Amino acid sequence: MLSSKAKYGLKAMIHLARRQDQGAVVIQDIAAAETIPKKFLDAILLELKNHGFLSSKKGKGGGYILARRAELIRVGDIVRTLDGPLAPVPCVSRLFYRKCDDCRDERACAVRAVMGEVRDAIAAILDNCTLADLITRAQKGEPILQYDI
Repeated sequence: MLSSKAKYGLKAMIHLARRQDQGAVVIQDIAAAETIPKKFLDAILLELKNHGFLSSKKGKGGGYILARRAELIRVGDIVRTLDGPLAPVPCVSRLFYRKCDDCRDERACAVRAVMGEVRDAIAAILDNCTLADLITRAQKGEPILQYDI
């Protein structure tokens, strides 16, 4: 399940992507427009900045801006940054693999097999969707992240 942290992070990134050619956006404006608690948003945006998704400017005209174009920022990368692995169980994670403590034989584990498929489906969707794609879908009135698996 997507955490509030990742959901708010995505909402903030979409907000900034919509304004990527208008300069820096102050955090209060993002928080108010997206109904995100400012203190929580402070921490989220700092983490996204530390991972290279955002840049910030101080002083008059300051705020946050995308560090690269919305077309180059994948939703999966944002979710991984804020929530960690996409995998529902650690033994199927590609980037954060860890053997399950209760597993005797990974090759014969039916849970692992189906969770691998779940992980692949989630990654296929989120890694092939950029912030620009989300904005385009919203403008067309299409569901932003609605897929049948």
